[in-house]
Amino acid sequence: MADTPRTTFLTVAEVADMVRVSRMTVYRWVHAGELPAVRFGRSFRVPQQAVEQFMEQAALAGGIPVEDDGRATGTVG
Repeated sequence: MADTPRTTFLTVAEVADMVRVSRMTVYRWVHAGELPAVRFGRSFRVPQQAVEQFMEQAALAGGIPVEDDGRATGTVG
């Protein structure tokens, strides 16, 4: 029986730490279909290779696009 490469899965928290974004951002990427994930019960697992490809594509495109949430930025007062 040949050795088959095993896929390493990461939690949403691990992906967020790896990419240095919030967990909610990772959930948004998963739900938008931008980052593939597998659902285990109530949680998601993301293949490590998918994260690496996602970041490589983002780097080639000049970064990850930020969604405009409609809130104004600046000083309060």
